[in-house]
Amino acid sequence: MAYGVKQQTPWAIFFCIKKLKMDNLERRLPPLPLQLKKEIITHAQLHHFSAGTEILKEGQYVRIIPLVIEGLVKVYSSFEDRELLLYYIEPSESCVMSFSAGLWNTPSKVYAIAERDSKVLAVPISMIKKWRKDYPAFGELFFQQFNKRYEDLLQTIHQVLFNKMDQRIYDYLKERVKLSGQQQLDIRHHQIARDLGTAREVVSRVIKKLEAEGKLKQHTGFLEIL
Repeated sequence: MAYGVKQQTPWAIFFCIKKLKMDNLERRLPPLPLQLKKEIITHAQLHHFSAGTEILKEGQYVRIIPLVIEGLVKVYSSFEDRELLLYYIEPSESCVMSFSAGLWNTPSKVYAIAERDSKVLAVPISMIKKWRKDYPAFGELFFQQFNKRYEDLLQTIHQVLFNKMDQRIYDYLKERVKLSGQQQLDIRHHQIARDLGTAREVVSRVIKKLEAEGKLKQHTGFLEIL
């Protein structure tokens, strides 16, 4: 089921919307004035996304701004038949590309997928405009998010332009270990290829090379980073 009306459907397909409660969410929100947190909880909706759900479609008009409460969301850009992972959205973070598209009423240039089961607060764009005026801390929060995403994008560009594919894949896997907190990654070669904008055959060849170098070990169904 799509969120919104007609074709202007931001952050689509959601499951189990609940009434928000301050005692559950106040501590999970970014550092903001208490009154602003109360307003966010009053006007936002909590959406539950299953892992693999496409939350935002490229080209959609954004009517809400997502704020991740639990889980992990991946933001992608695409060109023809290639895709590239731009950055991750972790708890207490938001998607600045959605913020920009919603604020200026332009189609989204990215799409987003839930990496694992996630809880996301959907904040109406109309309230965003009001809170920017009423609460300077809210504007500061998104300036911080813009700065972080800018650094993420610079890192992505650096990886694509200057690092060989074996280094890109190894750095990608180490980042996945950092995000998951586990040395064993349940990930397939085609998933890595999708995130890095390359071919599955290239990933398979590089994984064998990294295994020969003692940097990882392949098991049935998962990779172990050494």
